[in-house]
Amino acid sequence: MTPPATSPHPWRFFRSGGLDQVHLGSAEDLRSLEQLDRKLWVALSCPVRGLQVDERTLALIDTDKDGHVRPPEVIAAVSWACTRLADPKSLLAGSPSLPLASIGDAALAESARWVLSRLEKPGDSVLPSDAAEVGRGLSKGALKGDGILRPDAGGDDDTRALVADITACCGEASEKTVAAFFSDLEAFRGWAARGGPAAAADLGPLAAEAFEAVAAVKAKVLDYFARTGLSAFDPAATAGLGRTPDDYRAMGGAVLSPDAPAIAALPLAAVAPGKPLPLSAGVNPAWAGALSRLRTAAVAPILGADRQELTRQDWDALQAKLQPYEAWVGTRPATRAAGLGAERIEAILEGGGRKALADLFAEDSQLAPRVGAAADVERLALLHRDLGTILRNFVNFADFYSKGHSAVFQAGTLYVDSRACSLCVQVDDAAAHAAFAVMSRLYVAYLDCRRPGGRTMKIAAAVTQGDSDYLFVGRNGVFYDRTGADWDATITSISDSPISIRQAFLAPYKRASAFISEQFAKFAASKDKAVQSAVGASVASPGAAAAPGQYFDIAKFAGIFAAVGIAIGAVGVAVERIFSRLMGLPIWMWPVAVLAALLIVSGPSILLAAIKLRQRTLGPLLEGTGWAVNGRVKINMPLGSALTERACLPAGSARIGTDPYEDKAAGRRRRAAAAVIVLVCAWLAAARIFRLWPF
Repeated sequence: MTPPATSPHPWRFFRSGGLDQVHLGSAEDLRSLEQLDRKLWVALSCPVRGLQVDERTLALIDTDKDGHVRPPEVIAAVSWACTRLADPKSLLAGSPSLPLASIGDAALAESARWVLSRLEKPGDSVLPSDAAEVGRGLSKGALKGDGILRPDAGGDDDTRALVADITACCGEASEKTVAAFFSDLEAFRGWAARGGPAAAADLGPLAAEAFEAVAAVKAKVLDYFARTGLSAFDPAATAGLGRTPDDYRAMGGAVLSPDAPAIAALPLAAVAPGKPLPLSAGVNPAWAGALSRLRTAAVAPILGADRQELTRQDWDALQAKLQPYEAWVGTRPATRAAGLGAERIEAILEGGGRKALADLFAEDSQLAPRVGAAADVERLALLHRDLGTILRNFVNFADFYSKGHSAVFQAGTLYVDSRACSLCVQVDDAAAHAAFAVMSRLYVAYLDCRRPGGRTMKIAAAVTQGDSDYLFVGRNGVFYDRTGADWDATITSISDSPISIRQAFLAPYKRASAFISEQFAKFAASKDKAVQSAVGASVASPGAAAAPGQYFDIAKFAGIFAAVGIAIGAVGVAVERIFSRLMGLPIWMWPVAVLAALLIVSGPSILLAAIKLRQRTLGPLLEGTGWAVNGRVKINMPLGSALTERACLPAGSARIGTDPYEDKAAGRRRRAAAAVIVLVCAWLAAARIFRLWPF
């Protein structure tokens, strides 16, 4: 056996529901929470969603953002709050607002006052919603204190345009990316200055257009001169270097456009030995525009405006003239900022945008502490309000065992079949949850809940008192959540288990009664069917003679009467033997004998139900929703009676008048039967006393 872990802090425990749970009642208990042995925590994990506590608070505690809260995160939240409160014990009581006087951290108290002043709200306490509203206001402003400038952060149009350019080129406008952006601009300007007139091929600003016009057709021009050169080498190859009439007939079957891919794939012009490249007439229509641009932007300024065609030597001269420019373009800085263009880059570098951005960063850095302060105020206000509740439903289950509170996992109250079930938990998948619920030994009904507007929810409701006779799939009820909103609820499935000893005691008799009723119903149905068939046959053939075998068989009915007589006789013999044995006992033994008979019939059912009722536990019901329950949270009979309330008249109430629809005849029959039973018992007692019984 592992020895218990020692702790320098003297813990106190309370016992509830058969479970020892730590008592948290002082500031020192909270400060020492890390020393509490994890084996003594009632829960080790709970989901962030689906609980009756602000999801925002649980999300703040869930620092690793995995959707579950665990002991180290709870300890960290408690430690953080304790160091910032004047009296950490106030966490246990909790309150909707955080009093400024309860904040022990001077900087945080000043931040709370700043939050109130920002909202122009007088008072000496701050709400979590106050800090959240200030935080949202800061987040919606141009400056957010996060070191990032947005396009709307600038004070003028030029600065906003500059921030937009930086964001487009660098992804975001932080101090680091802004420095890199301006470095790229300087590199681009230096590259542009190194080009000079020589690199521009004596064309000045027109060199870029000439270079782009040549680059657009370079591959096709080289293809054309390769074909004409090969044709000059061997004229027999000329026919194969162009397109045949069959190729054009194939294209003619489709709808063509000047830039169709089939046309663009043809040579720039008709191929002939040593033929120059025409620049206007007789060119491929798909490339006419590109060749026209080549003639205007490159051939005319470099070779002369009168050129209407281009030889291979002319093409080589054109390439040689633009080669320095091409070499210079190849050294262009490979940055997105270069895409702004030389004119825009020069305007940015010569303008005052860099200083304007520096001023905005300085203003943003002054705002950053305020943003963090608003977040800390909200966090402390949320923990001050909710952390005590979380501790009472995680470290221990004090709220669950308390008569005045509901646990955070209790979603509301279900009203169905004259009962109010308060142990209802929200579930996502009823089928998956049922695999856990069966291990809890609880009778669990799964319901689909609906509200106007299309809102839906699934719950699992534990029924811990009464019986299950009128609980069935399809039964409707009403579910009230913790806010008081009502939902239409319908039972969709059931995880069956015993509910009470009373139900187990009556179960054998109900099963026997149901079996007898079923057999009588089957017998009556078969006889009714036979009668209906006979009547139908007689109506269809009123004059027909009786079919063979349909006459009255006296022997057959004599056998039936004999069988009935034997059965009645057997029952009579059994009754006679019971009365004989009963008359042979002393009178004071009669109640014992009756009780023994009842135990023989109901005993096995009661024993099985008692075992399962003693095994009822809350753990599997919660673990099906994502909890990790550490302690064995039992649900005994008194707690079960508290979790499910049956309808009963309140104390001090009285019935007024009589029921006008009471079945008085049935009442008289019941009273007569009771009187007969009493008289028979009295006669048997007298016969036993005065020895009048013949046996």
